[in-house]
Amino acid sequence: MVELVAERGIHGTSMSQVANRAGVATGTAYVHYQSKEDLLIAAFVEVKTHLGEAALEDVDPTADPRAIFDTVWRNSFRYLEDDPAVAEFLLQVEASPLRVAAHETMPEDNLLSEMAQRLSSALVDLPAELLYDLSLAPVVRLVASGASLTTSEVDTLIESCWQAVHKPV
Repeated sequence: MVELVAERGIHGTSMSQVANRAGVATGTAYVHYQSKEDLLIAAFVEVKTHLGEAALEDVDPTADPRAIFDTVWRNSFRYLEDDPAVAEFLLQVEASPLRVAAHETMPEDNLLSEMAQRLSSALVDLPAELLYDLSLAPVVRLVASGASLTTSEVDTLIESCWQAVHKPV
């Protein structure tokens, strides 16, 4: 589902294509998911869960918030750079009418939300969706667009995103 949506878009991806790519009969796909939308949301939850795990790899929870933000941003960038189809899939879902349902299906105890809660005292008081748009969404957009960034450009982007979301001292 992730690869097909990245290649063809949500509307250009059918359950028969997904089943074919998975090597199963179309009917088999419907045994596990009632609709393409259900499968899409399940794929979104899985993708976001894996992204959260990758983003938090080697994060020192005792580090200062800026250092944690830096590690999460870099880890997210590397993870998505390794599989740009994931970034394109996320963009497709975020731009679709299924966005709200996909986010509502995410478990409340997902790793990125937990980290955001821990950092909340250092972040400006904005809805979580806006904090994401100002902090990690640029990673997704850049990778999906095929941007090739130097280390210096990544450093500048991280600093810019941090400036957008942290409380001034």
